[in-house]
Amino acid sequence: MRRLLSDVTITPDPTGLPGFGTFQGLVNAVSSFALLACLAAAIIGGVMWAFGASSSNASAASKGQRTVAGAIVGALIIGAAAILINFFYHAGGALN
Repeated sequence: MRRLLSDVTITPDPTGLPGFGTFQGLVNAVSSFALLACLAAAIIGGVMWAFGASSSNASAASKGQRTVAGAIVGALIIGAAAILINFFYHAGGALN
């Protein structure tokens, strides 16, 4: 059977479109704000956890623990985002 379509390839090129540097700067700024939000959530969660534990309020302590854990996981994902995206891009490119 004859191929009707030619093979398609993809080669990311940051210089291909104008404004790439601006977009990269925007992504970096958003990640900075997201990390600051994770920091604020960790502090607020820690305060909730401490007040809940000291006042024997298990519900507040539990919410504080979940908030701190969410902040830590969020920071982990933000920090690893570029590595994960690049890993899966290269893993997908290796498929034949």
